[in-house]
Amino acid sequence: MNKVVANAQAALADVVADNQTFAVGGFGLCGIPEALIDALRDTGVKGLTCISNNAGVDDFGLGKLLQTKQIKKMISSYVGENKEFERQYLNNELEVELTPQGTLAEKLRAGGAGIPAFFTQTGVGTLIAEGKEVREFDGKEYILEPSLVADVALVKAYKADKAGNLIFHKTARNFNPECAMAGKMTIVEVEEIVEIGELDPDSIHLAGIYVNRIILNANPEKRIEQLTLKAEA
Repeated sequence: MNKVVANAQAALADVVADNQTFAVGGFGLCGIPEALIDALRDTGVKGLTCISNNAGVDDFGLGKLLQTKQIKKMISSYVGENKEFERQYLNNELEVELTPQGTLAEKLRAGGAGIPAFFTQTGVGTLIAEGKEVREFDGKEYILEPSLVADVALVKAYKADKAGNLIFHKTARNFNPECAMAGKMTIVEVEEIVEIGELDPDSIHLAGIYVNRIILNANPEKRIEQLTLKAEA
C-alpha cells in the first residue's frame, strides 16, 4: 500500500475540521512537523485542542497557530518560551492542562495501546491530583490518569517507506512515536521516502500500521537541530 500524498495541504484537506484534537510530535523545536503545522494553520480551522510537549515559540511550530488563535486548549508539559501563549493564558483566552512530561508520554502511549487509564505516583499530593481517583498500592498512593487519543496526529520522522514504516533521527524521535500511536488519523512528515523493502526491518522504529499518510519535506528548516562534526586532527 502506497501511503504517500502529494503535499501537506493535500494530506490535511479532507481530514481537518473545527474543534478537533491534534497530537503533535516534537520536543521544543526538535522533531516538529513543520510543513504540516503550516498547512494546518492555512486551513483556518479553529477551536483546536493540541496535545504536545510544548507550544513552540512565537513565530515557529505551534506558536503559529497561537498567533492566529486557532488553538483553544493546550495539553502540554512545558510552555515557558512562548510569550503569546503566556498572554493568552493570563487573559483567559487559552485553556491549559499542564501534565508532567513522563505522564504525558504514557497517556499518549496508553491511548495508542487501547489502555483507557493507568495509575502513577507522579503528581500525588499536588494540583495535578485534584479531581482524580487516588488508590493505594503497597502502602503508596497513586492517582488515576486517563489516556489520550487524538482525532489527528501530526508527526515528524526522518525516513519512511511507502507503507509508512518509520525511522526517526536520534533525539528528534522524542514524542513522535507516541503521538503517532495515539492518533485516529496519523499523518507523517519525512525527509526521505524509499520503496517498500528498502528499510532494514531491525532498524524500523515504528511500524506502518500506525501511519495513514506520508508527505515529503526534504529540506525542513530544523531551527534547533544541528549537525556537529569532529574537527580533523
